[in-house]
Amino acid sequence: MKHESQTYTVDEALVAIGFGNFQILVLAYAGMGQVSEAMEMMLLSFVGPAVQSAWGLSSHEESLITSVVFAGMLVGAYSWGMVSDNHGRRKGFLITAMVTAGAGFLSAFAPNFISLLVFRCLVGVGLGGGPVLASWFLEFIPAPNRGAWMVVFSAFWTLGTILEASLAWLVMPTLGWRWLLALSALPSSMLLLFYGATPESPRYLCMKGRRDDALNILEKVARMNGTKLPPGILVSDYEIELHGKDTESEDTQFLSPRQNGDLPPNGIDSKKGGILSLSMLLSTELFRSTLLLWVVFFGNAFSYYGLVLLTTELNNGNNKCILAQSQSKEPHDVSYKDVFITSFAEFPGLLLSAATVDKLGRKLSMSTMFFLCSIFLLPLVFHQSRNLTTGLLFCARICITATFTVVYIYAPEIYPTSLRTTGVGVASSVGRIGGMLCPLVAVGLVHGCHQTAAILLFEAVVLLSGVCVLLFPFETKGRDLDDSVSNAKQVNAAL
Repeated sequence: MKHESQTYTVDEALVAIGFGNFQILVLAYAGMGQVSEAMEMMLLSFVGPAVQSAWGLSSHEESLITSVVFAGMLVGAYSWGMVSDNHGRRKGFLITAMVTAGAGFLSAFAPNFISLLVFRCLVGVGLGGGPVLASWFLEFIPAPNRGAWMVVFSAFWTLGTILEASLAWLVMPTLGWRWLLALSALPSSMLLLFYGATPESPRYLCMKGRRDDALNILEKVARMNGTKLPPGILVSDYEIELHGKDTESEDTQFLSPRQNGDLPPNGIDSKKGGILSLSMLLSTELFRSTLLLWVVFFGNAFSYYGLVLLTTELNNGNNKCILAQSQSKEPHDVSYKDVFITSFAEFPGLLLSAATVDKLGRKLSMSTMFFLCSIFLLPLVFHQSRNLTTGLLFCARICITATFTVVYIYAPEIYPTSLRTTGVGVASSVGRIGGMLCPLVAVGLVHGCHQTAAILLFEAVVLLSGVCVLLFPFETKGRDLDDSVSNAKQVNAAL
């Protein structure tokens, strides 16, 4: 009888269960999604110059090959976030994997420039679902270990960038860009292959009023980890907030909201869709966090993908402003070696974020890395030797990798479960705008002999992002995840 009067939340259950074999399997699946996205994004720095050479494209047309991917991601991130928050995390990443894998393979057979743009845009739509997998994995991690394991999750992105750089180095000189596109679509296909074994997020199920389904998954997690759930009855944060843990009897306190045909607690009616979700993201409780997060995501994407593209553009002769007619038109102008080397910068970036995210906190970790990145970029305002340019870009990429890793930990933590993937998806969409614009800077300005202007613009974006991090209203280190907007409001007010 004593146990029947006790209750516990999903967060308390995960802490009791711990991180074990079950989460390792979830990490492997979600990590494959990270590998897929990283490979599809990294190949842009190789495919653009190769297609430009093969089809005689202008610099503007080369930039479009990258920009349309980000345009697709802009659409996909918001759309799949809505699907995930309304219909489940699993359905969200199933659709994204199908679109990414299908369009990725088809783009390898594109007969002309226009069809290539269409297929790459569809790949971007699929890649926009990346935040869904991140939120799904996050919702299985105990709060005390969340920062460290999200850094491990981010390591799969680094693995993907290195795999793509290695693949390009092997494939491009012999088989060409079409084979690179086809082979880079394989990780997305792996997501489809193992989709049937993936569980739904118990936090999502609990938030939707499906407490029995959530309990079944938590019991499975406990069995695989060799642990036990806490004694008592599983409740959601919404039920605690609405009824209180100790003021009502079990018969009335734990009734599922589905029994009376009500909407899920703090859920979004799918018929009303995105307008309501967006209005909640911009509500009084979340307005400041949302706007600052948008700026940081924009700055992170703009800087990260800009550094990747600058690695090829500053080291292929364009930084010396050689006239276009005197430059080689062969695709081997791309320095696969330099891209491969700078890709390894992500490993120390991950180590930095792992060492600081749970000790210094999310805010201090991000702001410090942004400011250090600006210091490493500053000498590139002037032309430098090839080795020094590669070294400075290597160090800058360490810093921007660290900020990217931490912001993807911080963003899901500031939103309640009912808005988590939508909130991160919209922020990620804003980041895609930065990704769309960065090729115009990294390719357009450098090709036009405006390297100084390009680097100064990167400096401004990086510094602005660092300042915005300092202005975030609260730190999320060690906090439990919230299920409701009103619950988040109470915590934010206390902080």
